[in-house]
Amino acid sequence: MESWDAVVVGAGVGGLVAARDLAAGGLRVLVVEQRATPGGSVGRHEVAGLTLDSGAESFATRGGAVAALADELGLGARIVAPNPRGAWVQLASGAGPLPRTGLLGIPADPWSRDVRQTIGLVGALRAVLDRVLPARVGTGAGSAGSGTTLGALVRARMGRRVLDRLVRPVVAGVHAADPDDLAVDAVSPGLLAALAAHGSLGSAVGHLRALAPAGAAVAGLDGGMHVLVDALVTDLAERGVPVRTGVRVEAVQRIGAAQRVEAEPGGTTAPTFEITLGAVPGAAPTAPTFEITLGAVPGAAPTARPIGRAEAPPELVVRADRLVLTTAEAAGLLPAVVPGLGDLHPDPGADVVLVTLVLDAPELDAAPRGTGVLVAPGVHRVRAKALTHGTAKWAWLARDAGPGRHVVRLSYGVAGSPAVGTYATPEGTEPADPRALGDGALAALALRDASTLLGVTLSADQLVASARVAWSQALPRPSAAHSATVARVRAAVAGVRGLAVCGAWVAGNGLASVVPDARRAADALLQEDRDGAPSAL
Repeated sequence: MESWDAVVVGAGVGGLVAARDLAAGGLRVLVVEQRATPGGSVGRHEVAGLTLDSGAESFATRGGAVAALADELGLGARIVAPNPRGAWVQLASGAGPLPRTGLLGIPADPWSRDVRQTIGLVGALRAVLDRVLPARVGTGAGSAGSGTTLGALVRARMGRRVLDRLVRPVVAGVHAADPDDLAVDAVSPGLLAALAAHGSLGSAVGHLRALAPAGAAVAGLDGGMHVLVDALVTDLAERGVPVRTGVRVEAVQRIGAAQRVEAEPGGTTAPTFEITLGAVPGAAPTAPTFEITLGAVPGAAPTARPIGRAEAPPELVVRADRLVLTTAEAAGLLPAVVPGLGDLHPDPGADVVLVTLVLDAPELDAAPRGTGVLVAPGVHRVRAKALTHGTAKWAWLARDAGPGRHVVRLSYGVAGSPAVGTYATPEGTEPADPRALGDGALAALALRDASTLLGVTLSADQLVASARVAWSQALPRPSAAHSATVARVRAAVAGVRGLAVCGAWVAGNGLASVVPDARRAADALLQEDRDGAPSAL
């Protein structure tokens, strides 16, 4: 039987960061991951000889946590800013630029030229009324059940055109959700306080943007964000931390004063494996031990990152004093582990498909829509929700692709979007849900959508290669209900010694949220050893 000081369930960036900090604190750590490769939503794939991000391709610079981590891993010199030309939004009436100074699409100055170009004179006149409205307008309870929703706030203060033409498409792109479903404090902490202090929503946005570090609001890494995962896995290997893929945890049970977690491989015919969380023989009851039985998920492909990888044998019992749960599936484990955590309903997230097109298209050299396009509701001739013009956004990718070759990526699927019926195409009809299409049909759809969104006719003979990546239950929506669930989980977990949670399902979407939260979770467990009591995480 193996014994570890800590086991981290989930090898997304949050899990890898937590494991690294625990190992740096002197603990012997094991990481287990259900998927075949580590990294979570930060992944890679090869398309037309280019190594590209298959998930997240940038990070928010706010707080500086991601940049600090990159620097620790020796990647500081590879941090790069995107093309400053900015992105556009596709409306039913045409395309227009997104505000250069904004927050989730909310403009700091609704009378600026770029904003007026997109929302029109009538929309701008309505939006500037924000400056004379009492600060309390729009801050009442919204439709999410409790608190103020972003949609209700923007609608009341700046009007429907700002909401529909700017905020909705940006929020759909960032959170795969509708602003009427999202609590303001969850997606933009400090916005309501800034509104109260400065008197208008535009002034509040301007204040918050002024507080941000100089430079772009987002950044990337030369070579792609997947380089960060490579560096983390390599760092863990150097610290003696194995990352075992093909393992998932199914259930949690209490056994006396201890706790037991059962794990099963991903198949109905596979035997059951168990993870047991119990007191170390002879140890004090306040210092529980986690006993874990692991098994490989049948059919899971070998990880593409051999550095630091260790295969899980068919059955293995592992004991550990600390357990870190980093995935949304952990919500199903917690009720039996933590008293009072029954009936949990975290947001399941949206199912998203990303389609990457590599094109020989010199006509795109001019970057006709800047770094990309977000699609507003009601644009029926386009089924994509967003397009990123990768070679226009990142100089390193344009360098790697070479002259005249372009990489564009389109996103399909958003929480609550229709997925029934059929859709008329030039060739006939096809399923209304693009995620139900075969690879060839989806690539053809993406090419048509790219032509429309970029304002350039692109033909099939210009398509060098395409690839699709499906993300299931990605981007949990930070609704008021989800935020309440997370608060409940954190409060309950804080009273259980040796147990911590982190990851996007509790921290929120984006590495700027996930990385500092994972580091706090690891530090809280290390602090327990120093204090001898459960953390307040």
